[in-house]
Amino acid sequence: MPGGLLLSGAVAALLTTALPAHNSSPVFDNPPPDEIVIDVATVNGSGCPQGTAAVAVSPDNTAFTVTYSQYLAQAGGNSDPTAFRKNCQLNLIVHVPQGFTYAIASADYRGFLSLQPGASATQKASYYFQGSSNTVPKTHPFSGSYNDDWQATDSTDWAQLVWAPCGVQRNFNINTELRVNAGTANPGKVSFMTMDSTDGDISTIYHMAWKTCPTS
Repeated sequence: MPGGLLLSGAVAALLTTALPAHNSSPVFDNPPPDEIVIDVATVNGSGCPQGTAAVAVSPDNTAFTVTYSQYLAQAGGNSDPTAFRKNCQLNLIVHVPQGFTYAIASADYRGFLSLQPGASATQKASYYFQGSSNTVPKTHPFSGSYNDDWQATDSTDWAQLVWAPCGVQRNFNINTELRVNAGTANPGKVSFMTMDSTDGDISTIYHMAWKTCPTS
């Protein structure tokens, strides 16, 4: 995907508690009224070759969605030895209305998974702002036999949310990974995992929480 792809839309609150009156308080049902713009700075990784991932902001300000079309890891059979692990790093510039900051409160992932008996797979993700340390990766394991859609959700308690710094622009990074292990029970047959739905695309949704920045 070319750098500087500009996608825009509105952004709203993730939760439904009423807005407290004081500054620096969580904003739930009164999100920023202005348009949110997300600029995709870079997209890198074996799971998201150029032109195979897209980002869009929801019209109600609740979330943004990343859609993949070639995110697949596989092992066993005649699979390429390097195909067992696929990854994708998104580097996003989120333009937020003045006086607000945001955090990623949860993320929903889904796809299709086909595992032979004894095989296993893992989906992993981590999130961080430019200049900050990576968060501890959130990992979702799966085991065979399995042949169905899969879904996983990363959730963060309000007290542990990592907020974008107020008053400065810091790119937001999302690192994801799919990994498949063919196991020893039936390594001659292919096991695979995609971040991809039945229509060929996956919509991975990142839910945004909002609060006001303190006034000086």
